[in-house]
Amino acid sequence: MRIAILAPLKRAITPDVTASRPRVIFDLVSELIKRGHKITIFGTADSVVPGAEVVGVIPKALNFLPAAENPFYQHSAYLTKMIKMVTDDFDIIHNHMYPEFLALLASFKTPLVTTIHAQMTPEMADTLKLFLEAHLVAISESAKKLSGLDIPVIHNGIDTEFFIPGNAVRDYLLFVGRMSKAKNEKGNFLDPKGVVNAIKIAQKTGDRLKIVGNVEDSAFFETLIKPHLSDKIEFVGDVSSEQLLTREQMRELFQGAKAFLFPINWEEPFGLVMAEAMACGTPVVAFNRGSVSEIVIDTKNGFVVEVSEGVDGFINKLSKLSQISSEECRKDAVTRFSKSRMADDYEKLYNEVIIR
Repeated sequence: MRIAILAPLKRAITPDVTASRPRVIFDLVSELIKRGHKITIFGTADSVVPGAEVVGVIPKALNFLPAAENPFYQHSAYLTKMIKMVTDDFDIIHNHMYPEFLALLASFKTPLVTTIHAQMTPEMADTLKLFLEAHLVAISESAKKLSGLDIPVIHNGIDTEFFIPGNAVRDYLLFVGRMSKAKNEKGNFLDPKGVVNAIKIAQKTGDRLKIVGNVEDSAFFETLIKPHLSDKIEFVGDVSSEQLLTREQMRELFQGAKAFLFPINWEEPFGLVMAEAMACGTPVVAFNRGSVSEIVIDTKNGFVVEVSEGVDGFINKLSKLSQISSEECRKDAVTRFSKSRMADDYEKLYNEVIIR
């Protein structure tokens, strides 16, 4: 099968990328190439996927270009260019663009499959409903429900041969997540991934906590995180708009954690870090929002905490960690979230769409 991939432009698709959307694309494309498919990626010229052809739409990833006078025009200009560069030489086009719905405006002759990676907000759902004939994919049942559309669900996959248990002593809690620059109507930072909740949990339990993530606005770090850092609460890595730790460093952090905290404040569309943690044998403790109850099977690979229980609900569940088997966490992740399973699901969908 000849498959065109429309990639996001903020980051390159490379073997070392850790950000969720490009990571999923790399792992999916790598699996499809193993199966004999011919893949062409339309994206950043600095993308590198062994066995795939890369058509450079932009010299390098947007996040690593010099600042533009008008970032919106810069980004939308390159996205428009990408759409116009795609030819009719493919059996199927798989759209992972950011934002996803722009490609739906194009008049491709080739069938188009679009994976909705972003949070399913009301405005996103309303926009997608303008394209009822499109072949859309949700990455969780939660996102599908929020869309109000009858579309297939394909969970993201991870490299379960890379994310494996280690031999480290599990002696800290781990938080990994984006620290948003978005603010509410009062001018306060929003905290969708819940790092402030993670800090409160660690302060109450007395556990060590390691915090990892990209800081989109340095004021977020200065006001919400830095005042709480201590010999027990540690921010790992540089304070940067990009998460600069390597995949190997991330794996080591997962392997050494006794629990992965996911105390989110938004409707998480998937949460790749939960699957990565579980593949390393690390149980996940998470608020029951978005996709959490699909990823975390309560008492099997972690604990689901009702939002109404708040931080105290996390503390209660953390006291029961001994009930969770590291081996079961790993086994479940391999069964449900391998990149091979993800590729199986997309291959099946591609064939269905082409036959139509």
